[in-house]
Amino acid sequence: MKKASAKTEISSSNRYTQKKKVKSIFNSNPKKVQEKKETFLALFQQYEADIYRMAFIYVKNKEDALDIVQETAYRSYTRFHTLKDTSLFKTWIIRISINCAIDFLRKKRQTVQLNMDFLEVSHVGNEDISLSMTIQYLLDTLDEHEKTIVLLKYYQGYTFAEIAEILHTPTSTVKSVLYRALHNLRQKTGRAELYGQ
Repeated sequence: MKKASAKTEISSSNRYTQKKKVKSIFNSNPKKVQEKKETFLALFQQYEADIYRMAFIYVKNKEDALDIVQETAYRSYTRFHTLKDTSLFKTWIIRISINCAIDFLRKKRQTVQLNMDFLEVSHVGNEDISLSMTIQYLLDTLDEHEKTIVLLKYYQGYTFAEIAEILHTPTSTVKSVLYRALHNLRQKTGRAELYGQ
């Protein structure tokens, strides 16, 4: 009993300390607070479309993607004071958005049932819908780390160095995870020429 209550006390005191830090930073000087808010808003709006695209690829629907954008905005705003160099904002915010998307999926963990009417329509003549569903299915077979790297490389167009910076991972690890993911995708499709190799 004592151990549990000690943990609860530590946990609640940590939350209190964290809230106090955020309040003290944003309540210190009204002029500085306004400048920080404006800086954050300008930077966030610059990358909002990238955050939405990344979220949509993970969750596959508009409402959930918008929820992730909102959660990313909240988390990044409350932690904005920890960012020492605003030139790193892009990699910082993308990392937060990926974490928000992964957290969202972990909480949800539901199987989405495919509407059979939609399936019939997709086979009638629109091969693009069928192809995009196949690509999404293949991406979903990858683990979260592999999927994140594939999405950053091929959907967002980041270089290996940028991906390494976003994920705080060595460039060599990023490359090996990407090549392993592509190898797995090739095996699943039975196509050795996938992605030009």
